[in-house]
Amino acid sequence: MIDFQQKMQENETSWQKEPKKPNKVKRSLRLFSYMLVFVIIGFFIFSSTVLMSSQSSEGWLSENTFWGKIKHLTRAMDSSLEGQTEDRINILLLGMGGKNHDGGGLTDTIMLASLKPSTKEVSMISLPRDMSIPWPDHGWIKINNINAYAEVSDPGSGSQELAMSLEELLNMKIHYYVRIDFDGFIKVIDELGGVEVNVDNTLDDYRYPIKGQEDNENYFSRFEHLHFDEGWQKMDGQLALKYARSRHAEGIEGSDFARARRQQKIIEAVKEELFSSHTFLRPGLISKIIGHVNDHLDTNLSIGEMVKFWNLFKDVNGDSISNSVLDDGPGGFLVASRSTAGAYILIPRFGNYNELKSYVQNIFSNSNGDTTVIAEESENYLERPATIEILNGTTVGGFAALTAEGLESYNFHITRLDNAPQVNDDDTIIFDLTYGEKLEALKVLKNELNASSTITLPSWLIEYIATNAEENSNLIKPDFIIFLGNN
Repeated sequence: MIDFQQKMQENETSWQKEPKKPNKVKRSLRLFSYMLVFVIIGFFIFSSTVLMSSQSSEGWLSENTFWGKIKHLTRAMDSSLEGQTEDRINILLLGMGGKNHDGGGLTDTIMLASLKPSTKEVSMISLPRDMSIPWPDHGWIKINNINAYAEVSDPGSGSQELAMSLEELLNMKIHYYVRIDFDGFIKVIDELGGVEVNVDNTLDDYRYPIKGQEDNENYFSRFEHLHFDEGWQKMDGQLALKYARSRHAEGIEGSDFARARRQQKIIEAVKEELFSSHTFLRPGLISKIIGHVNDHLDTNLSIGEMVKFWNLFKDVNGDSISNSVLDDGPGGFLVASRSTAGAYILIPRFGNYNELKSYVQNIFSNSNGDTTVIAEESENYLERPATIEILNGTTVGGFAALTAEGLESYNFHITRLDNAPQVNDDDTIIFDLTYGEKLEALKVLKNELNASSTITLPSWLIEYIATNAEENSNLIKPDFIIFLGNN
């Protein structure tokens, strides 16, 4: 009897001890880690902590076997990232409506994320959609139009074209771009079960457009009343998108700049949900999110670069992320203006983007993402003053006045501001009426305006000068006449 009981106990003990399967467990944990990288892309569309990508429908998800993909990702661990040797990686993050939305090609969200591998710091700058920038061969244009126009002429080129335009503007390499549409954003958040968002201010928007009701004969039936109470709120994908997109709210939340800050709120909320343990341990959920991302994403990130991002920035926390929004407030880089067609635009306060360029290039030296620039005496301050006349050859109203404001700080005296008799020239040209007598001033002008110079006056300018001299005998002859072009 004792032997029988002892044998039963031994059998029960043996049955309870499952055979060890170290290889399978190890491979499964590795799979979870790599697959999670794909999930982070939903967060990184509205954030700047981690980047990853999915390929097109002809990419790795359809080419290889299941374990072949994992083997491929393991080899990719040794890949390098662009910008890593310079200790700064720049990524352009874009959100747009997509094919199921009116104006779907317009980039509703534009953010420049910069990552510093050595310190694990992250900076994110929101660029307003109404900011006007020069687009090569097209003149000055609202930044949110570039993606749409490029897609019309060359489908699939929009993200890259916008990245290249910002490279030219900021004189800085943008290594990667990631673009997601609204439907993808909604589906990812819904798969996560919604997000918790800390609403800073009570928001009431009585003119949030209802999709499909844009042409309703009853004007008031075209809109819904969007309301958010201050404090923590649970939002599904649709509600989170509305919170991020609302632009007609009353009071402090009614500007595009407040809207950009709300998008950054969504960033933090999605980040927290994606990095939570209950997301990490659900491979089925991760698989669904990968599918949504793959259908609604455009990026130039490769699999190897994706994995490297994960390794470098998986431990970044909120304290290491600085957020800033470009605006037209006191000390901001932009001022409100109108295009020649009457459209609202934002343009650089001093007529060019040199100030913004310096700020972005030195973003990790700026404290707390403060966009206020402290004026310092310029190295180019002229000991010998010079007089200038500025002719606006662009379609941007008030551009000559903004340029004059910036140049006055260098000890230039403005004799006259006017619209040029001809427009849409690409180049800014300085006509030197001193014939080389004020080379110091000419050097400063060429540097600040990215301009060429000449002592030869074209026929249109000679005629312009003669006509104005006849009409006003008190005109002061300037040392330089500046023709502002689209560059």
